[in-house]
Amino acid sequence: MFCYGARWPQGPFLMRMRQSISQFETAFEQETYLERRRREQLRRRAANRSRARKINRVEQEGKVRFSVLAVCLTATVIVVVVAMFEALAFLMA
Repeated sequence: MFCYGARWPQGPFLMRMRQSISQFETAFEQETYLERRRREQLRRRAANRSRARKINRVEQEGKVRFSVLAVCLTATVIVVVVAMFEALAFLMA
């Protein structure tokens, strides 16, 4: 169909080629847009997961700290009560 020195094709073939290039560009733009949206959604989801993990970690640390505080207070109360009764018994004897 093409030979050296031949003129570029004209007419319906050229129109179809321009149309296919235009369709290709449109499809490429749509794919690019969809890919950007998908990447943004993935980034947003990852940030949400990270935020949720951090919240869970902080809550867990808070529970552990509260438990340690409760145990320390209970131990302090027990030690003080025992020391008071020992001192009372010592003074009464």
